[in-house]
Amino acid sequence: MTSNSSFFGDLLATIADRGRALLDRSGRTNGATRAATLVDRCQELLSGRGEASGVALAAEILSRYAQMKTGERIAFFESLLATFGPDTTRLEKAMAAYAAKPSDASIAEIHAASEPRRQQLFRRLNMAPGATADLVHMREHLMDAMERRKELAPVDNDFSHLFSSWFNRGFLVLRRIDWSTPANVLEKIIRYEAVHAIRDWNDLRARVDSPDRHCYAFFHPALVDEPLIFVEVALMRETPGAIAPILDQTRDPIVPGTATTAVFYSISNCQRGLAGVSFGHFLIKQVVEEISREIPSLTTFVTLSPVPAFRKWLDAERKSENSAVLTSADRELLALLDAPDWVEQDAVRAELATLMNSLAAHYFLIARTSKGKPIDPVARFHLGNGARLERLNPMGDLSPKGIAQAYGTMVNYRYVIADIEKNHETFAVKGEVVASPAVKKLLRGESAPRALVPTS
Repeated sequence: MTSNSSFFGDLLATIADRGRALLDRSGRTNGATRAATLVDRCQELLSGRGEASGVALAAEILSRYAQMKTGERIAFFESLLATFGPDTTRLEKAMAAYAAKPSDASIAEIHAASEPRRQQLFRRLNMAPGATADLVHMREHLMDAMERRKELAPVDNDFSHLFSSWFNRGFLVLRRIDWSTPANVLEKIIRYEAVHAIRDWNDLRARVDSPDRHCYAFFHPALVDEPLIFVEVALMRETPGAIAPILDQTRDPIVPGTATTAVFYSISNCQRGLAGVSFGHFLIKQVVEEISREIPSLTTFVTLSPVPAFRKWLDAERKSENSAVLTSADRELLALLDAPDWVEQDAVRAELATLMNSLAAHYFLIARTSKGKPIDPVARFHLGNGARLERLNPMGDLSPKGIAQAYGTMVNYRYVIADIEKNHETFAVKGEVVASPAVKKLLRGESAPRALVPTS
C-alpha cells in the first residue's frame, strides 16, 4: 500500500509542479494580476482549469490556508458558507423545468443544482498532493470554530457527506500492529490511544508484542501511515471484570491457542476530522473474522468498556431532591463516595458494589436522554453495532480516569455474530437495549426495561 501511495503521490506532485510552471508563465504568480484573497483562488479553481494548473492552484490554496491564523480561518469558513452554497438561480430553473415537464433528466438537473458548490470545491482541492489529509485537518479547524459558530453547520455537513464516500469500507485496509510496525506508526498509536493511556514504549510493547495481545488498525491509501481507528485485543480464558490485570506488564502471558475469549478493551478513533464517519462497526466485525481464523479456540467476543457518562448522571441524581432513582438509604450509602480515600478502602468498595450495580442497571436499561437514547455514548456505539449488554463490573477501573468518569464502573458488551443484525434492529427500530438476563435482574423494583423513557 505504501509503495502505491508513494507512486501516485509523486505523480500528483509532478503534475502540480508542471501546473505551477504554467501559472508562472502566465504571470499570475507576481501578485499584481493574481486574485487577492483565498476565496478568489477558490472561485478560480471552480471556474475550470486544465488538469495541471488546477492541481497547482489547489495546492496553492491549501498551502495558503495552512498559514492562516484562527480568525482568518473562521472568516474563510464564513465565506464558504455564504459564497459557495447551491446555485439558487440554476436550482429555480431546474425546479420550474421539472414542474413543466417531469422527467429523469429534469430530476437529475435538480439534484445537480441543489448540491452546494462547496462540495465541488472540496473535490477539486483534493486533487493536490496530500490534500486529503489537509482537508481532514481543515474540518478539525471547522469543528473548533463551530463550538461558537453553530451557523457553520452546513459547511460541516458537506465535509461529512464527502468523507463518508471517500472513506467508505471499500477503501479501508486492515493491518495488524505489532513490534515490527514502523516506528512512526507506533508513535501515533501511543499518541492516539484515547481509552487507556499508553505510558511509554514498554507499555506499548506489552500491548502489541505479547503473544496474547493483538492490535489492529484501519488505514486509507490517501493517508499514508495514518491510522484511522484501532482496537486493542486481549486473549483470555474468561470474560474480565477489571482493566488493571489486562494492562499489567508483569502478568504471565497465556498461550494463544488456549484462549477462549477475545476481549476488545480499547477502541480509539485517531482522526478527529473524520468524526461521524463510522469505522468501528466494520473494524470489530473484520477483527472477529481475522482473529477467529488465526485462533480457532476463540468462542466468545466481548468488550471491557468504560462508562464515560455514568458519574455525571449519578451526581445529577444525587443533587436532585426529586430523584425517582435514589432512596434515602441509597443517598446515605453514596455519601461514602465523598471521602477522598474511598477508593483505597476495600470494605467501602465492597459495600458500594451492590448498589452501584443496581444503579448502573437503571442507567443503561431505563434512563434516557431527551431524545429517547441511552445516555452513555459507548453504549450507543456498541448497541448500535448489534452487541448485547452482557455484564456490569463495579470497581472495574480504579484509575483516576475511571473514577472521574464512572466511579470505577465498567461493562462487558458481547458480540455474537449470529445475533448482531437482530440486536441492531431491536435497538435501532424499537429503541430497546438488548441485555443479558443477569443485567436485567439487577434492576430494583422495576418493570421490564422500557424502550423510550426520557429522563434528561
